[in-house]
Amino acid sequence: MQKPRWKTVGGALLRVTAVWAVSTLTMLALAGILPDFRLQAADGDSATRIAITAASGAGAFGVLSALVWPLLVRALLLMPALVLGLLVFVLNGSMLLIALSLIPDGRGAVEPETAVVVAAVMSAASSATSTFLTVRDDGAYRRRLARLADRQRRLSGEDGGRARPPGTVFLQLDGVGHAVLRDALRPRDNRPPVMETVAAWVGGTHTVTPWRTDWSSQTGASQLGILHGSNEDVPAFRWYEKKSGEVMVSNRPTSAAVLQRRAAARTGHDGLLTVDGASRGNLFTGGADELALVLSVAARRSKRNRSRSGYFAYFSDPANATRTAASFVAEVCREICQSTRAKLRRESPRVGRGGLYPFIRAFATVVERDVVVAAVSGDILSGRTAIYADLVAYDEVAHHSGPRSRDAQQVLARLDRSIALIAKVAERAPRDYRIVLLSDHGQSPGATFAGAYGLTLEDLVRAGCGLPVPKAVGRTASGAEAREAARAALHRPEKDEEGPEGARPVVLASGNLGLISFPDVPGRMSREAIDRRHPALLHTLANHPGVGFLLVRSETEGAVVLGANGAEHHLDTHRVIKESPLAVFGPGAAEAVRRTAHFRNTPDIMVNSAYDAATGEVHAFEEQIGSHGGLGGEQGHPFLLWPVQLSAPVAAGEELVGAERVHTVLRRWLREADGPEVPEVSEVPEVSAETDEGVSDEQVVSDGAQGLAQESRIPSPTAVPFPVADPVLPDKAR
Repeated sequence: MQKPRWKTVGGALLRVTAVWAVSTLTMLALAGILPDFRLQAADGDSATRIAITAASGAGAFGVLSALVWPLLVRALLLMPALVLGLLVFVLNGSMLLIALSLIPDGRGAVEPETAVVVAAVMSAASSATSTFLTVRDDGAYRRRLARLADRQRRLSGEDGGRARPPGTVFLQLDGVGHAVLRDALRPRDNRPPVMETVAAWVGGTHTVTPWRTDWSSQTGASQLGILHGSNEDVPAFRWYEKKSGEVMVSNRPTSAAVLQRRAAARTGHDGLLTVDGASRGNLFTGGADELALVLSVAARRSKRNRSRSGYFAYFSDPANATRTAASFVAEVCREICQSTRAKLRRESPRVGRGGLYPFIRAFATVVERDVVVAAVSGDILSGRTAIYADLVAYDEVAHHSGPRSRDAQQVLARLDRSIALIAKVAERAPRDYRIVLLSDHGQSPGATFAGAYGLTLEDLVRAGCGLPVPKAVGRTASGAEAREAARAALHRPEKDEEGPEGARPVVLASGNLGLISFPDVPGRMSREAIDRRHPALLHTLANHPGVGFLLVRSETEGAVVLGANGAEHHLDTHRVIKESPLAVFGPGAAEAVRRTAHFRNTPDIMVNSAYDAATGEVHAFEEQIGSHGGLGGEQGHPFLLWPVQLSAPVAAGEELVGAERVHTVLRRWLREADGPEVPEVSEVPEVSAETDEGVSDEQVVSDGAQGLAQESRIPSPTAVPFPVADPVLPDKAR
């Protein structure tokens, strides 16, 4: 039974009065504690007068927060979110100073630095009170849901009396491998599981299974395949394209836009979320109209598609801004303490975690998480049909702390609480929801290549080519051996001078996957041509203890995998010499490498680091002790967790392989929930295997040129999944 209007209005007034009263009491308490904050005249005031002054100040601060704060946030949206987060305290303190200046007779006074503290505490207190009262008032909560549901029905033209089919929420836990998830679901030492919510689901309402990634086990390739149905011609996280002479990097807005456009041209549809979908915190849109923190549209500036609208929706509430900013600062302090502890304990392996990294980690684990969870909750309450969101917190921390470190476990526990919150919101939604959890890849541990052998992959390549390397590298066993082999092969006993710019190889890295291109040679350079030009290079790389195998193209044999001591695997003819270098990498490795070998963007040489099957360790060519990007260990085995109402992803005994296959499974689940079919795009141009004919990458880059100015600011608030990395240095972490 609906409440009379007077009761509804009365309840709202009571809530406002309660929040005002709590804010007033908070201000009085702070005035008594802080020496630089007063609410009385210089010669003193009565208790009643002080209370009136506090009530006036609290009321003025509340009104300013409600009216002025959203305008400030909208005006500051073009700033990087890192800067906006740090400005939250200053802006909040400024509003308090204005509020106190409005008190008659100048009875309110506070020092600017103290105003920041007072404003933060008051915002937190009022937010907690408001949330408590709203949750307690089930009627108010139901009315809000009813309004959201009615608005959604009006927008979609649905009959309000007809039952709606269930919606689907896809939550991607970036970088969480199947084995890591399994460990997080098991109780240990009489303690509850790290992920209690998910543990309660598995074996009851949900089922979990691993799936196997493509050779390029990283978010760019996996998410493009999952959301858009094709990740062809994406050999790694970053690669050099000879046709354009540019380096493509998956976490650049312009590169992501090009990749999304190419995928749509190949598949003939815009993506998994084309009909009534929402994309939150992803690299790609998936065809959704509702977007927030999506990288492929980050460079666009239009009313329909503002890349930072998700930030405005969240930070327009000053309480959200204050809470997230406080958590941001706490996370920065936590990272500094954890990295210091690792140094003092001399933990090994270990990578540098100074500079901007504490702020980048705090952005990924706090700001991005809070904004995405709030956006997903809003989508659920509005009854959207399909929602796909990426939570990147674990991946960022595991890169620098290790996949099974204590730091990473704490992040998993916080992600579990976010999942629980979303599930609670779904219980109050205007339609039923099915929550699917999945990951895009796992992570494999291990010391970096440079840490283990004293030189980078680029150093090793240059040494094998007979090019100069730093003196410190030349003194290492690997570097000296490579240099001598190259000099002997080239008959150059004397020290070489730097070669011409065009002759220098471009060496890039994607976790434990290395890519080597010779930009002055058009097309893909063959094995024979490489041997003629650099006789020692392939031998040097293949026989290095930190290298597992190389992929090259032979003029006569096609795709060939080279290993140590003359081992070869000819992928097109299935001929094996001595033994296959791919055997240690497990079943499916040969097929994964064969598929990538025929991409038009595959570099002249692809290098996969060595893999220790006993320990599961690999050697990243970047500064990461938890890495992914190639073959070897848990990085290639993410998970898929789905409600039991949905059909199994594959038949019993069959393995789910490849991101494109996962896309077909998710599309089927949308159909099973009576969701919409993904419509095909009419008149889609054909994409040639050798060219991008019909797909104007130049236009995409031109449209996004303005966004590159924002990209150079680290971390860019639109480049959510990764901080922007230097594309030409293989040892930069992404």
